[in-house]
Amino acid sequence: MINFRLNQKNELAQALGELLLERNATVATVESCTGGGVAFALTDVAGSSAWFEQSWVTYSNRAKHQMVGVQQSTLAEFGAVSKQVVIEMAEGGARIANAEYCVAISGVAGPGGGTADKPVGLVWFAIAGPTGTISFNRRFSGDRQLIREQAIALSLEKLIQSLVN
Repeated sequence: MINFRLNQKNELAQALGELLLERNATVATVESCTGGGVAFALTDVAGSSAWFEQSWVTYSNRAKHQMVGVQQSTLAEFGAVSKQVVIEMAEGGARIANAEYCVAISGVAGPGGGTADKPVGLVWFAIAGPTGTISFNRRFSGDRQLIREQAIALSLEKLIQSLVN
């Protein structure tokens, strides 16, 4: 099962890189619950330095604020796992990296830390791009590793969709 997921990530990262090259565009990542997994998948592709700019693992609220400019008031009002925070993460990352695209991810990978409003498996995503920023969430099931793997794969899939649409 793990090898299948790794192959899927590799294929998605390769396809994303080809699209970015075709469009002469670059990407950055700002990750929380995935711990740099999207950046790892992207930089595992040979030649990714032509289209991958940089990445931040902003696990703490302080890191989200200091590294990519998420407002402390946004964090206080909505919490790290929220639409508002991932939008600020993605837009801040794109701006600082001077990248055309930036994906941001924040969620509750578990096994603990979930609440009634933000259960284990809830992950928020945002993608900043040339035409604006989109955000969405998913509720994944499984253990911590599986939740993170699903979030990484979905990030890559949605980045590809952003470039194709």
